[in-house]
Amino acid sequence: MRVPHAVVAGLLCFTPVAAFASDTWMTVMLDGQKVGKVHVHREVQGGQVVTTQSLDMRLSRFKTPMVTHTEARLVETAAGTPVAFSTKSGQGTETSEVDAQPHAPQVFQLATTLAGQTKVSLLQWPEGATLAEGQRVATTAHGFQPGTTYPLRVFQPERQQVANVDVTVVGDEIVDLPGGKERLHHLKQELKGSNGSQWTDTWVDDNGIIRRSIAPMLAYHIEMAACDEACASAPDQDVDVLRTAMSPSPRLVPGALRIAPIRYRISVTGTHPQPFVETDEQHVSSVTAGVYQLDVGRPLPHGDEPGPTSEDTEANPWVQSDAPAIRDAARDIVGDASSDMARMRRLRSYLTKAIDTKGMDIGYASALDTLQSLKGDCTEHAVLLTALARSLGIPARVVTGLVYVDRFAGASRVFIPHAWTQAWLGDRWVSFDSAQGRYDSTHIALGVGDGAPWRFFQAMASLGSIHIESVTPTAQMMDMPPESARPDSMPERYTMPVTPPPASH
Repeated sequence: MRVPHAVVAGLLCFTPVAAFASDTWMTVMLDGQKVGKVHVHREVQGGQVVTTQSLDMRLSRFKTPMVTHTEARLVETAAGTPVAFSTKSGQGTETSEVDAQPHAPQVFQLATTLAGQTKVSLLQWPEGATLAEGQRVATTAHGFQPGTTYPLRVFQPERQQVANVDVTVVGDEIVDLPGGKERLHHLKQELKGSNGSQWTDTWVDDNGIIRRSIAPMLAYHIEMAACDEACASAPDQDVDVLRTAMSPSPRLVPGALRIAPIRYRISVTGTHPQPFVETDEQHVSSVTAGVYQLDVGRPLPHGDEPGPTSEDTEANPWVQSDAPAIRDAARDIVGDASSDMARMRRLRSYLTKAIDTKGMDIGYASALDTLQSLKGDCTEHAVLLTALARSLGIPARVVTGLVYVDRFAGASRVFIPHAWTQAWLGDRWVSFDSAQGRYDSTHIALGVGDGAPWRFFQAMASLGSIHIESVTPTAQMMDMPPESARPDSMPERYTMPVTPPPASH
């Protein structure tokens, strides 16, 4: 599992400056339980500031451990102008690498490697974007007067994207750290446009060096605190990050009810603007503050939701739809299928049978990795199915959400985190779920994305805050149209067997 981008943005600020060469160690905690460490080495070489950062985290998904490692090497001038950068991240042998070298003024040659495939492109440096040293320089330049506010453009090397952050100086505070108390400057960083849902609290010293930070991560708060190497390297504790993310169902939902529309009443605690996404299969209504009504599974006319964009048709480092292996596999699977609906059904059916080894320890594998290993859980299913569809010219995207299962990891009647695929067929988005074997009305969509892991985890920000208050099948709803009034052309879910498949996560 990867750290959400708000946390990564905070990590990019770890830059000790007092000595020619220095090291900073930090312990990483999830709601007070130790789950990892951060190490930052900084030195000046030939007038350039070289910052090397590493993050190691150990988490669990339903008792299956996941160990992730992320490292970055950032080269900047003393004024904070970027010179070069590289990153490497992943779990075990599943890693992604990015290397950027100067090509022309404000232009970098970018090499991205994933699943053994390297792509080279040019990156125009975003105006005003900063790496670690640039962020530190900006922080100290604005000072620490309480009430001071300023924007900061944080460049995220792994994603090659900019996070626009609003910074507010809260004031000076005495902070308890593992090594003792320190007087630090409290800064509040909020991602622009998130309405307060994506934030990081940081405490820095006079040089702008972060000594402590706290940010939301799934249903938890992730905290990083400066300490010595022995403290940072102490044994980690077992924290099951997805068990807390499960949402109990107020009722049993038999298979016969799942193939017809369902209405949900759901409350969401905390600050989570728009926690659910409107799709051609899910209508979202706000009841009161923090309470929503969702109608799922009822065929809806295509409304304001946009049709396919370039993100839904093009290959990316995680959805390698242009790879020969993906294209060849897709053509072999669909055979003589004469329509896009038929092609999607064949792709879905094939993956349901082919990926027969479930792997909770995989984390987030690319489409090529999954095609080669035929192992994974719902995310691997969704990413590969999306890649196969795009390789055939069918626009497709990955949906992040929840799905109902009768039993999972010792729990009964629960909605668990899930991912599936939507394909653009004709004039609407239609869902396909190869992990569960079918799409039905117990799929609750939280967000859609292009298949990159950060889009997946961004949509999962509200997990742990969702409470499903009621689940009302069609038969109990007087305002739903009768069976005879429904359109003749129903999506795949209405033609699948009633018997529910076993949970596949």
